[in-house]
Amino acid sequence: MTLASSAPYNVNMEYKDYYKILGVDKKASEDDVKKAYRKLAMKLHPDRNPGNKAAEEKFKEINEAYEVLRDKEKRARYDQLGDSYQRWQQTGGAPGNFNWEQWTTGAPGGRTTQVDMDDLFGGLGGFSDFFGSIFGGMPGTGGRQTTRRTRQPISYEQPVQITLEEAYKGAARALQIDGRRLDGKIPPGAKTGTRVRLGGMGPAGADGQKSDIYLVIEVAPDARFERKGNDLYSEVTVDLYTAVLGGQVRVPTMTSDVVLTIPAGTQPGQKIRLSGRGMPELRNPQTFGDLYVMVKVQIPRQLSAKQRELFEQLRKG
Repeated sequence: MTLASSAPYNVNMEYKDYYKILGVDKKASEDDVKKAYRKLAMKLHPDRNPGNKAAEEKFKEINEAYEVLRDKEKRARYDQLGDSYQRWQQTGGAPGNFNWEQWTTGAPGGRTTQVDMDDLFGGLGGFSDFFGSIFGGMPGTGGRQTTRRTRQPISYEQPVQITLEEAYKGAARALQIDGRRLDGKIPPGAKTGTRVRLGGMGPAGADGQKSDIYLVIEVAPDARFERKGNDLYSEVTVDLYTAVLGGQVRVPTMTSDVVLTIPAGTQPGQKIRLSGRGMPELRNPQTFGDLYVMVKVQIPRQLSAKQRELFEQLRKG
């Protein structure tokens, strides 16, 4: 991990439209920004696009855009810059003539320190000169004004998709950071939106302090179960005779198949609860939710003469 310095402003600096990069409206909420970022990050991550330089550059761009739009202060400053830049364009301003100096964090001669993140997750790139100049530092004290990063190192987010089974048992993901292989542990009970903190595993800031990495979990849909909180929902189909007379049927759970007793007179759509067969609680993995099995009754489409006769007798009582 290296540190790179950039001049505080550049008259030929290119304006970056972070809203366009993330594909969101200027009025997008924080959640909208986060969702757009996660969707793009999953698509453009270097692990999914090995050797694709175009995807790698776009991946760097969306991380930079997200770093600005998720932060209220940076976003407010960026919006002010965007309004000023747009007015300047509307008056016929030529590229290269915009007065960047009023928007940069330091005066000429100052420096902005920037973290180069090229090794993070095998390709999470460093920020552009535009970002470094506009957001990289704060005015110093004393007779000479300088700029430097004084805030805490930023935290980085990495979308991670896991299966429902991995969410039940827990999982691990290998990360490559600064040439080091690290295992990120995902605890049992993780849900979509769960943030797993890897404290001090990210790049160091200008003050030498390590930043944090957050694995942002997305649990993939499962063909067998629907998850609601820590409870699971599934379906089982039984024939009419089992629903009327009662019986037993095998149903899957997260650990194994179990025998479910169908009470006599079970109605179509009725739910049967299997206590403790749901998902573990994230902060108390020894406690589990429940599994609810909805019974679907299969009505016979064709009846033999004998069966029809019996049904007619039942209808007559």
